[in-house]
Amino acid sequence: MKINKYSKYLLLGFFLSSSLATLGQRSGRSKQAKNAAADTTKKVAAKPKIDPNKKIKPYESIINKNFKTQKGLFGVHRYRDTVYFEIADSLLKRDVMVINRLSKAPGGYGMYAGEQLDEKTIQFEKGADSSIRIRYSLLINEADPNSAINKAVLRSNLNPLVASFPIVAYSKDSSSCIIDVSKFLMDANFINSIDPGVSLDKSLTSSFLKNVTIESIRAYPINVEIAISKTMMSKPQPNNSLSSPVSLETNTSFVLLPKVPMQRRFFDKRVGYFGYDYNEFGDNQQRAEVKKFISRWRLEPKDADIEKWKKGELVEPKKQIVIYIDPATPKQWVQPLINGVSDWQVAFEKAGFKNAIIGKPWPENDTTMHMDDIRYSMINYFPSEVANAYGPHIADPRSGEIIQTHIGWYHNVMDLLNRWYLIQAGATDPEARKGKFDEKLMGQLIRFVSSHEVGHTLGLRHNFGSSSKTPVDSLRNLNYLKKNGHTASIMDYARFNYVAQPEDHIPQQYLFPRIGDYDQWAIEWGYKSSHAATAEEDQKIVKQWIVDRVGKNPRLWFGDGETKRGDPRVQTEDLGDNSMKASSFGIKNLKRILPNLKTWTYEKGGLYGNMARTHTAVLEQYYRYLNHVLNNVGGIYRTYRTEDESLPVYTATPRKLQIEAIRFFDKELFTTPTWIMNANIQDSDMDPTFDPKQNPTGANFVEDMQIKTLNTLLDMTVLHQILANNIRFGKGTYTVTEHLNGVHNSIWKELKSPSVKMDSYRRNLQKSYVGALLDLVVSKTSGTTETDVYSLVKTELKGLQSNIKQAIPKTHDRLNKSHLSDLENRISKVLNAKS
Repeated sequence: MKINKYSKYLLLGFFLSSSLATLGQRSGRSKQAKNAAADTTKKVAAKPKIDPNKKIKPYESIINKNFKTQKGLFGVHRYRDTVYFEIADSLLKRDVMVINRLSKAPGGYGMYAGEQLDEKTIQFEKGADSSIRIRYSLLINEADPNSAINKAVLRSNLNPLVASFPIVAYSKDSSSCIIDVSKFLMDANFINSIDPGVSLDKSLTSSFLKNVTIESIRAYPINVEIAISKTMMSKPQPNNSLSSPVSLETNTSFVLLPKVPMQRRFFDKRVGYFGYDYNEFGDNQQRAEVKKFISRWRLEPKDADIEKWKKGELVEPKKQIVIYIDPATPKQWVQPLINGVSDWQVAFEKAGFKNAIIGKPWPENDTTMHMDDIRYSMINYFPSEVANAYGPHIADPRSGEIIQTHIGWYHNVMDLLNRWYLIQAGATDPEARKGKFDEKLMGQLIRFVSSHEVGHTLGLRHNFGSSSKTPVDSLRNLNYLKKNGHTASIMDYARFNYVAQPEDHIPQQYLFPRIGDYDQWAIEWGYKSSHAATAEEDQKIVKQWIVDRVGKNPRLWFGDGETKRGDPRVQTEDLGDNSMKASSFGIKNLKRILPNLKTWTYEKGGLYGNMARTHTAVLEQYYRYLNHVLNNVGGIYRTYRTEDESLPVYTATPRKLQIEAIRFFDKELFTTPTWIMNANIQDSDMDPTFDPKQNPTGANFVEDMQIKTLNTLLDMTVLHQILANNIRFGKGTYTVTEHLNGVHNSIWKELKSPSVKMDSYRRNLQKSYVGALLDLVVSKTSGTTETDVYSLVKTELKGLQSNIKQAIPKTHDRLNKSHLSDLENRISKVLNAKS
């Protein structure tokens, strides 16, 4: 859902912030990683001589019996407020990720326990001045270590030095160094940092630290966990110039990355994965390359099963993907969340692994396990009014190997699910017609969202184009839905089957999304081994997989609607291969739902709050349908292909679909949709979230939608895009003349009647039509007079002026006559004005 720096995506709010961010949603969270240098573990050196002038003391004089010692990734020695790290020589130059998370969060600041604050990749190194230094390890530029240009790359990519500690003692066997980190752990540095992309950074000043206390330190073989409580100051906000103290507790994880990184799988924009990018330099290049590799978990067969695995038999992985459920989760939702995790097993079987992924309740009575331990992945349950969820992951920035996830699950996502399901499926599923859903139904809805968010934690981005591969008529066909579901990907925003009509008798289970053909293909492409020895050889093999498979099965197509927009097949919240047809069915269901809102949203003793929120959702859904159709006008299809394929990458949206879009608006919007202005809810809809211009009847909403849509259809940008497509793609494409004629016939049909009669909605539309065209003629900016659009618009205005003159004598109503006379006068002034 939500997109933040670490989510990689998530469901629109389940609404796009998409950044989707993020999304970003975002194709690569940060460029922090090792510069691809090989690990250089040193042999144990001879015991150094202790120089009394350098403050290096005997081990026993520093680490005495008062200290509690823990062995792990590095040794930790603690006595009261004094903390020493013991850094082994074998750890030097190794890549270590440092991840900061909230373990106890302040109320009212929009973040919750378990959410990530920052991440860095560091290396410890020994300085020439008897010190241990820490550098960030960044992956920005890379070259083959054996190439000549690598020397230049290394000289020009010095990693930042961020901390230096004097060595206070050596271990007894001289294989490690003792450093004092007591003050460092309490200072403003990467241990206590908040990334600028995280929402809490907008509220707190991380450079101010007070009352810092090290609550606990736990050392494990590959990680060390440090819990720190602290007080920061809030930043002055626009409506409040005062700062105030804010207390929180964070957990910092140091986790050792593999000495040999997992083999990369290079990114391909025809399959939707998150990834990391870097610049690659080589001696044989004639230009630098931007390379990108995907994020994925490391799945390998057990040693005893390698031969079976190579033969294509299903085998269990050495390390299963396990996602635990927060013990704070209400008990009735634990199993649905687990089911959402386990649903992905069918996809991993396509990649050659059985029992690859599983969800589990958190073992509350196991004192050896801690939720802040970086080794455990979680679905964290947030006590929040936010209607959202998101699925982030932490990955090795050198290889993309995912090492952990903390899925964020906001309590109020259920409110969003309730409104979505009632609005999109209430006409067909009687179980949706309640103010509060039964636990069984809500559990199924939670399972669907869980599956979607888990998909993000597996590395998958949104596939907003997936639903366009389902024929609209098939959405009403039970046999088709049993076999395929209503969309090919649960990673789409194809919530529920709003196309299905009551007479189709589609059972509830076929109204939900599920793991589809694309999802199984994407996991197979990302996780199945090619058995190639190098990432470069692997890339050649997996590229051919795409050509072979997607070419034969269009349902495997990835439609990127986050980094690239404009393709009408790639939209959020839509269904089917024809927006006009699907939206018409959706509106038919809204017409069934709206009159029943009072009954279906009833709450005993309520003040119509639930009904008001749901009424808003009805209007929003209608608005979505309009936008789905609008995006077809002047649209361009983009289908990525290799240079060896003969089919084009870009084509114009088919002419017949654009003509159909104008007919849709004529029927569903420009012919006043009086069904929205339902008297049944007029006296009770008092939702304060309504725009002040929208009264409870929806009348102003209708006028607003009509005028905004019309202005968009007559916008110079849209008209120029239609013209550009016609020039670029040639014969058979939609033309500006067709477009203007189609819109004209919809708005001015009354002029052809024997007696001209119009209501206020039609008059306002006609005024907006004339105003939009006159603006195009009067405007002299951006070369508007130098294209065919300008000439065609002037011709349209002249023809319209003639039509209005002919209609005035047939108009007997004074208001309508004044209206037409006024418009004729406006047009005349502009057309007759001297340049």
